[in-house]
Amino acid sequence: MIFDTIVKGIIIGLSISVPLGPIGMLCIQRTLNRGQKYGLVTGLGATSSDLIYSIITIFFLSNVLDFVEEKKVILQLVGSIIIVLFGIWIYRSHPSAQPLPHEKQNEHSIVSDYFTSLALTLTNPLILFVLIALFAQFDFIRTEMTFWEYAFSLSTILLGAALWWLILTTFASRFRHKFSFRGLKLINQITGSIIMIIGIIGVILSLIH
Repeated sequence: MIFDTIVKGIIIGLSISVPLGPIGMLCIQRTLNRGQKYGLVTGLGATSSDLIYSIITIFFLSNVLDFVEEKKVILQLVGSIIIVLFGIWIYRSHPSAQPLPHEKQNEHSIVSDYFTSLALTLTNPLILFVLIALFAQFDFIRTEMTFWEYAFSLSTILLGAALWWLILTTFASRFRHKFSFRGLKLINQITGSIIMIIGIIGVILSLIH
C-alpha cells in the first residue's frame, strides 16, 4: 500500500512538472545564468504552488471548482497576460555568468527566485483540473484516509516534482560553463520569447472561448 502510494505520487509529481512551460524554461535560464541552486529553487517554487493546489483539490474541491469554472476565462486571461509580461522581463534581463559576490545578495536572490516562481505558477489555477484528472486516474485520494495518510500522499507528489527539477537543473548545469556572456544573453532572449509566445497563445485561447 505504501509503495503503491509512493509510485503514484511520484508519477503525479512528474506529470505536473515535466511539461516545459514557462517555469521549465525559467528554471533552465536561471541555471545557465547563475548556477544550479538558483534553477532548483525556481523549480521548488513551482512545486510549492502545486502543493497548494493539491491541498485545495483535496479539502476544498467543490467550492473551488465552482469558482474556477465560473471565472475560467478571466483567470486564464489574467494569468496569460502575467506570463507575457514575465517573458518580456526575462527577454530584457542581463545574464550573469557568476553568482553575486555578497552572501546576503545571494540569499536575497534565492528567496526572490523562489517567490517569483511560486507567484507565476499560482496564476494558473486551471492546474486544479489537471490534478483532479490525475487523482481520479490513479485513485490517489480516498475518503477514508487519515490526516497523516493525506500528508504522506502529498509528500510523494513533492518528491516526484522535486526529482524532476533536480534532473533538469543538473542537466542544464553541465552545459552552463560552455556559454559565453553573449550565449547567455541569447538564452535569455530565447527563453523570454518562448514564455511570451506561451502567454500570447493563452491570451488568444481565452479570448476565442
